[in-house]
Amino acid sequence: MGLYREQGIVLRTHKLGETDRIVTVLTQGRGKVRAVAKGVRKPGSRFGGRLEPLGHVDLQLYEGRNLDIVNQAELITHFARLREDWASSACAWTMAEAVDRVAQEERATSLFLLLLDGLRMLAAAPTHPSLVLDAYLLRLASLAGYHAHLDACAGCGTPGHHAVFHLEAGGALCPACAPSDTRPLSDGVLKVLHALAASDWGEDATDAEPSDRRLAGTLVSSYLTHHLGRPLTSWELVPR
Repeated sequence: MGLYREQGIVLRTHKLGETDRIVTVLTQGRGKVRAVAKGVRKPGSRFGGRLEPLGHVDLQLYEGRNLDIVNQAELITHFARLREDWASSACAWTMAEAVDRVAQEERATSLFLLLLDGLRMLAAAPTHPSLVLDAYLLRLASLAGYHAHLDACAGCGTPGHHAVFHLEAGGALCPACAPSDTRPLSDGVLKVLHALAASDWGEDATDAEPSDRRLAGTLVSSYLTHHLGRPLTSWELVPR
C-alpha cells in the first residue's frame, strides 16, 4: 500500500456518511478506481468542486484495503458546457455509464482517451451531439472486444457494405449469410453507420435524415445492449 498519482475522469459519485463521498474514476494506469473523498461535502472543503462527475482531474490517492483515499485533487478540465446544454449532458452521462460498464481495475489508457476525446467533442458544441455519442459507443464496443463489422461480412468475411445488420453475428451480413427473415437497411441508415465508424465522430452524417440518424443510433445502442446484457439507462434521455 502507498501513495500514487493518476489522471482520471470522474464517472459518478455517491454519498458516504455525513460528510464523505465515494467517487468512481476512470484512470489511465489503473482503470476504474473507487475512492473516498473525506469531508468533501463539508462547507469549505479543500476539494471544492474538483470531484464532480465528468470532470477531468489529476489525483493523488492512498491505496486502501477496500477503497482508496483521495489525498489531493486538481481539476484539469471542468467541461462546464456539458452541464449547461441538455443534449450534450445526456450524451456525456451515457458515455460515462457505458464505460463504467466495461472498465475493469486494470490499465485502461485506450478507454480513458476515448472518453476524454468524446467529452471534448461534445464540449465543442456539435450540431448533433447524439452522433458523437453513437460514434463513441461503436468505438467503445470495439475496445471492449465487440467490434461491429461494417466493411465486410461478419459471417464469411466477404468485403463490401452489406445491408443487413445482425446483432448476434457481430455486424453486417452479406446476402448469402443473412437469415431469410431479415430486412436490409436503407442506404441512408447505412451511410450514417459508416460515418459513425469513421474517424470524424459522425460529422459526415450531419446532413442525414433525422429518421436515418435515429435508426442508426438505435442499432448501435441495441448492439451494445446485446453484448453488455442490459440497456444503458441514460441513453433513453438523449434527444434525437
